[in-house]
Amino acid sequence: MTGISHDLVATCWTTSGTAVPDGTSERSSFSARDRVSAAADAGFTGLGFVVDDLEVVRDTIGFDALRAHADRLGIGHLEVELVKDWWRDPSDAPWRARWGLLRDAAQAFDSPMVKIAPPPAPTVASVEPYVGPFRRLADEAAAIGTRLALEPLPFAGISSLPQGSELVGAVDHPHAGLVVDSWHVFRAGTSLDELRRTLDPTTVVGVEVNDADALPEAGRTLFEDTRDNRRYPGEGAQDVVGFFRTMARVGWSGPWGVEMLSIEHRAKSLADALDAARDTTLRCIRLAEAGF
Repeated sequence: MTGISHDLVATCWTTSGTAVPDGTSERSSFSARDRVSAAADAGFTGLGFVVDDLEVVRDTIGFDALRAHADRLGIGHLEVELVKDWWRDPSDAPWRARWGLLRDAAQAFDSPMVKIAPPPAPTVASVEPYVGPFRRLADEAAAIGTRLALEPLPFAGISSLPQGSELVGAVDHPHAGLVVDSWHVFRAGTSLDELRRTLDPTTVVGVEVNDADALPEAGRTLFEDTRDNRRYPGEGAQDVVGFFRTMARVGWSGPWGVEMLSIEHRAKSLADALDAARDTTLRCIRLAEAGF
């Protein structure tokens, strides 16, 4: 390994202000245009948006105008999320409408990926029921030149990267892959050695970093822990530096998504939040590079 990319993407929650996952609304307290400008000012090469943000963009300035604004500022990477219920009947209007919005935004943005959610807990006994629906959706992603990125969550039905890799391997589609998030890797109890053995580098679509305390706060669920108590990279107990090294050895050379979710992070101004996310992540990257 000769080096690790220093390109950073502010994933959707990193610039979402007071918005939280599964809140009454996931709409950011900052405008999409201001988020793009702030990310560029902070030296990020990309950022992400959720469905509620995209509805506002569609109904106001439009996707093409936001893409043009990003281009002017040197932001090349715009990603969108989150496809839910994709394993259900394709005629089910609610999830198809959500997917349609994400598909339109991804096409206008030339997005490298659209993140998709795993089924809900408990952990599924077999990935087989999800293979066909995932493959069909990957065909639709291919038609607009993007890739689907499944994010295994330790509190969901696909609860670990090994299980996610099993599903993606069974789907066997060039437009179906994985997001590898350090928080979810460590909270699922997956070791870095197991992660390296498990991952097929051709299926890794995105990689995200953050940090956490050694254990969740007493009385809080894993979801509450991930929503409210994440730490900036290097400021928690997880081996984030080792994670960078492992993913580089796997073959990841793309940008690192910095996904910050915490009460502390949401209390900061947009500029201060981005500066903290950038500085801590780059510090970990430099440590990971040391000796290589």
